[in-house]
This record gives sequence, structure tokens and C-alpha cells, in this order.
Amino acid sequence: MTVSNTNHGHGPSESFPVEMEKARELVNSRIESLSDELREKVNKAIHGSPELCFKEYKAHNALASYLEQAGFDVKRGTYGLETSFEATLGERGRQVVICAEYDALPEIGHGCGHNLIATSSMAAFLGAAHAMRALNIPGRLRILGTPAEEGGGGKAVLIDNGAFDPPEDVAAAIMAHPLSQHSIPGAASGNKGLAGLLLLASFKFEVKFRGQAAHAAGEPWSGRNALDAAVTAYNAIAVLRQQMRPDERVHAIICDGGVATNVIPDYTRMSWGVRAPTMTGAEKLFERVKRCIEAAALATGCSHEIVMTPTYASLRANDSFCREYSDSMAQIGEKVQVHERKPYTASTDMGNVSHLVPSFHGAFGVPAESNVAIHSADFATAAATDEAHAAALSSAKGMAMLALRVLVDGEFTDAARRDFEKPDEPL
Repeated sequence: MTVSNTNHGHGPSESFPVEMEKARELVNSRIESLSDELREKVNKAIHGSPELCFKEYKAHNALASYLEQAGFDVKRGTYGLETSFEATLGERGRQVVICAEYDALPEIGHGCGHNLIATSSMAAFLGAAHAMRALNIPGRLRILGTPAEEGGGGKAVLIDNGAFDPPEDVAAAIMAHPLSQHSIPGAASGNKGLAGLLLLASFKFEVKFRGQAAHAAGEPWSGRNALDAAVTAYNAIAVLRQQMRPDERVHAIICDGGVATNVIPDYTRMSWGVRAPTMTGAEKLFERVKRCIEAAALATGCSHEIVMTPTYASLRANDSFCREYSDSMAQIGEKVQVHERKPYTASTDMGNVSHLVPSFHGAFGVPAESNVAIHSADFATAAATDEAHAAALSSAKGMAMLALRVLVDGEFTDAARRDFEKPDEPL
């Protein structure tokens, strides 16, 4: 593509394609023309049939079928996961991967707003693909269906199974997440999104305590109470909290606590989460939590077993990507804050991707009442509105332009790679 030395805030010697403004027109018009289809065949289809992690069969089929109808060759059930899929435009050159999520939460459906993530990722892919074809832009654009973000660590599984191999071959991985508008930094001054979303590292695991059953009234001294072990572990963590950093979190629930009040429980099962801003911090906190669990087992005479599920790494923000996305959103009249200093106290498996390849994971605001937060039934309702759909498509326009910038501008991509290679700040 023809280039000039126009400076767009990324350095005085940067080359920037003249056709990017034409690409922007193509992206925006394409996404707008697909709005009604995306609303019915993607957004509503997924929101109306919420499915839990690794079981997103209807969403998988809806997304794959929509891509096929748009003329793409879609691979279903990819990388060892039944509900993953991918489609690619282009065969060589720099590669951009747009990640789509579509799983839901137990009982409250899309209180996570993943119907909007699927919508925005699909729109970004189709918008960027349209511009690539019209302008003969080289490179590879791939949309990757990433199941089971809510608790299953789907992206961690996809990484292990080669979805991003070789990592040096992926110039960017891109997606965005909805949040309640009021929780966006600077919302009161008109910010509609956040480019540099930061999220915590998260260790997730189950703890199983095993003791000895006995009659709780007739011969309780013959038992070893596994419920006491679970309660002791829970209370030990309650004591530990006063020595935890303000940005660290530990959560626990008792999933199995016994079968009858007159039987000393010989088995209990707990589900745990340990979070901190960095992987190093999460590892240190996890070791402290394990000692509380071990002490509970020792005190009650029970054995214990810790069963790990995929760890969610902290989400890293790439400065070059964040600034480019914010600039692109400004071109369509959307004010987006570039960075937020402190991480949100939540986690995502996109964090794992952000430690593997240069990544963008922004946030866009969804209109909702001031008491409505994500992971609630009220947010699931907000995620179904026309206003939320419009916000998802606006974010898609910014992500599509970010993808195209990566494909056409080697200097920009090199700068993003340097950002990626910087060490994390210790927290």
C-alpha cells in the first residue's frame, strides 16, 4: 500500500498508509450494513440460548453458520474443543487473531455480556475482512472461537493445543468486553470505553477433604469431620484477609458439605479462587492459602486433595494497541480512555493470551442503572438492549481498524512487539 510520513501519535518517523482512511470508510459502512443481521443471527441467538462452558453448541453453530453464509471456510470443533471454531482470510504475512467468547453463567445467563463479545468480534472480523479484500491488503486475519471463559479456562486449553502456534507468528490478538457504562473510568466526563483494561491473575481449584463417617449423636468421637475441615479452612482464610493487600482476593464456597445432620461428614468439597494483580503475587498468595488448607486438614485429622483448574494469568495492556484503538474510536466520535492505573478486581483467560502474544483487550460501556454490575441478572438484561448492541458495533469498528493497522504498518507492529516484551511492573 502507498504510505506517507503522517504522524498519528506513535512516533515522528512512522510510515502510515494513506488508504487507512478509505479502509475506515469501508469498515464502518460494512459493519453498519450488517447491524440488523448481527443483531438477529448472532447477538439475540446467543443471548436467547445461554450455554455453560464447553457446552456452547448452539452458539458455536450460530457463529460458524453465519460465517459460512458470509462465504468463509469455517473449521468447527478446532484444537480439541467441540465448541471452538476458526475462519481465516489470507494465507501469508502478519497474522491478527480476533477472539470471540460466547459462554454464559449458571442461572443468570449472559450476565457476563458474552453475547456482545461475540457480536463485536464477529463485526470486527467481517469489517476488517471487507476492507482487506477491497484494498488488497496483505496478511492473515483469523477469527477464533474461544469457549469456556467463565471458569473453564478455554483459552488456556487452546494455547496448550496449538491455537496460537507458533506464537511469534501472531502479531496481535484482539477482543473487547462490555462493562456497565458507569463503571468505565471517566464515564462522568463522557468516556465510553477503556482501551487498557487490566485484570487480575487467578488461581482456581477445588479442595476435597476426607475423614471418617460416624453417628453424630451415638458415637461422634469415632468420626473425623470433613465439614469441620472445610469450615476451619474457610475461617483461617477469614483471619488471613487482614494481612492481604487491598487488591488481592480469595473466594471460597462449600459445594458438598455432608448428607445428613446425624452423620459425621466423611467428605466435603470446596471451590476456591485466589487473585492478585500479577502472577508472582498470585503464586505467593496461593501458597499462603494452601497452608491454611493444610492446617485445617491437620487440625481435624482429615486428608485433603487440591485439584487445580486452568490458571488465569494477569491481563497485560499493550500501549501501542491501546493508543491506536483510542485514536480510532475518536474518529467515530467515541471518547475512550487509554489506560487505567489499577486493575479491575476480575480475571479472564485472555490474560494467558496476553502473556503469549501482543494482545488487546479493551472494554466498552453498556447503558445500565448505577447499581448494575457485570455478573448479575440485571446486566444480562442490559446486554440484550439495542443500546448495548450499538456499543458493541462501535467497539468493533475500533478493533477492525486496529487489526488493519497491524497488518499494513510494520513500524507500528514492531513498536507493539517491543511493548509486549517489556517486563510487567511489580505489584
